[in-house]
Amino acid sequence: MFDYRLQLHFKSALQVCKDIFFLASFIIIRYFCLLEIQKLFFMGKYKRVLLKLSGESLGGPSGKGIDESWLAAYAEEIASAVRGGLQVAIVIGGGNIFRGLQGVGKGFDRVNGDKMGMLATVINSLGLAMAIRSAGVEAEVFTATPMMPVARYYMRDDAVAVMERGEVALIAGGTGNPYFTTDSGAALRALEIGADALLKGTRVDGVYDSDPEKNPDAVKYDELSFDKAIGDRLKVMDQTAFALCREGNMPIIVFDMNAKGNLGKLVLGEKVGTLVHV
Repeated sequence: MFDYRLQLHFKSALQVCKDIFFLASFIIIRYFCLLEIQKLFFMGKYKRVLLKLSGESLGGPSGKGIDESWLAAYAEEIASAVRGGLQVAIVIGGGNIFRGLQGVGKGFDRVNGDKMGMLATVINSLGLAMAIRSAGVEAEVFTATPMMPVARYYMRDDAVAVMERGEVALIAGGTGNPYFTTDSGAALRALEIGADALLKGTRVDGVYDSDPEKNPDAVKYDELSFDKAIGDRLKVMDQTAFALCREGNMPIIVFDMNAKGNLGKLVLGEKVGTLVHV
């Protein structure tokens, strides 16, 4: 009788283990199937993008320093897109810390002021990289001038390899040369890595014919040509960046990065922001 009961308990325990195993297997398979479906949706519009963020955006409402809550919010948006299969490179400005032109006439010459601005972009990139890692996605910082062991020296093939592994490549230090803005650096890197589009994340929802924060009657463009953007001297990006993208046929999408979910909507193909094209 004792052996019989022991056999029953053993069979019951074995059956429970089998049920748990099959349930766990079902959950895991379902998770990876949903992940692959999500990747297909993301990749339907873009496979690889370069995201340009201003330094001020990391400073939150004040635009100064680094606001940890805004940094975490951006990191989660970016990590979510990468988990969906999007390859992402990022260029960040440094205006929340120092902008080269700010020092002109205050004891700084333009060349050294721009060098300080380049270093500010490295600080921002290191901070965002750490936040992206905290969100569950690996990130690597590259610099336009050698700064080992702070970050890796930028080589296009190395940055592309990082993205192809499902990680984020943050390219700091602008072009490594004075007199070039981080917008121009972003345009250059987008062309180098073969991005499908340059996404300019701002605090406004697109390109307007005048500053919408100063003019309540400003008119938003859903799309416009590079020639019009350059001819009208629209200031959402500098003229050099527009010219580079026009010559390289690199579309630019200007959108509100502060609106939660906008990055995901954009890469899924929804109409978000303003498209600037040839």
